[in-house]
Amino acid sequence: MQSEIRHNPDFAVIRVQFDQPGEQVVAEAGAMVARDTAVTMETNMRGGLGSALKRKLLGGESLFQNTFTCTQPGQTVWIAPAPEGAIQQVDMQEGMEIFLQSGGYLASTTGVQLDTKWQGAKGFFSGEGLFLLRAYGTGTLWFSTYGGIHAVDIGQQYHGYICDTSHMVAFTQGLNYSINKVGGLKSLFLSGEGLVCTFQGQGRLWMQTRNPGALANFLHPFRRQQRSG
Repeated sequence: MQSEIRHNPDFAVIRVQFDQPGEQVVAEAGAMVARDTAVTMETNMRGGLGSALKRKLLGGESLFQNTFTCTQPGQTVWIAPAPEGAIQQVDMQEGMEIFLQSGGYLASTTGVQLDTKWQGAKGFFSGEGLFLLRAYGTGTLWFSTYGGIHAVDIGQQYHGYICDTSHMVAFTQGLNYSINKVGGLKSLFLSGEGLVCTFQGQGRLWMQTRNPGALANFLHPFRRQQRSG
């Protein structure tokens, strides 16, 4: 199996080309752009009802996922996320874990497993929910962002790092974070920055260069309003 990410970082799409019959790629519902007619697609609740509900209710992912299976060498499938932005590919090794924000998962090969991780009270304050999506196993993982991707290596390039809660996308095991104010009460309420994640440990952090919430706030004054009477 070969893969290529095209049109990064603005309107990214994955092109997967299969090398032999039986190879498979799993993607979020609605992520398929196109495929060869002989590539089969099966829709199911991966891992069973319990696992699917857990990912849906706790991790913010779709209940159903689509599995694309090659029937002849050279067949292709194209996969893209809903928001405009970038796609990151990670080659997962045994013992490796990546934690994703809600909605970050896009696709993977069948050897990559998905679960959820409890964040505790800090998940409530981070704005990303009480649970993160946990990816582990062996194979290829693709996740998506709104805007471009900015990655930093903490513990090597930086000893610690501060990231706005709405820009955090994914991080590897070995990193821990706490939720903090950017400064005093004045900065908290008047700077427009709100709360931030302070990362410590050793691993890689991926951030998105755009914030969906900030876009919604920017567009809010321009919304059409219905006049009463």
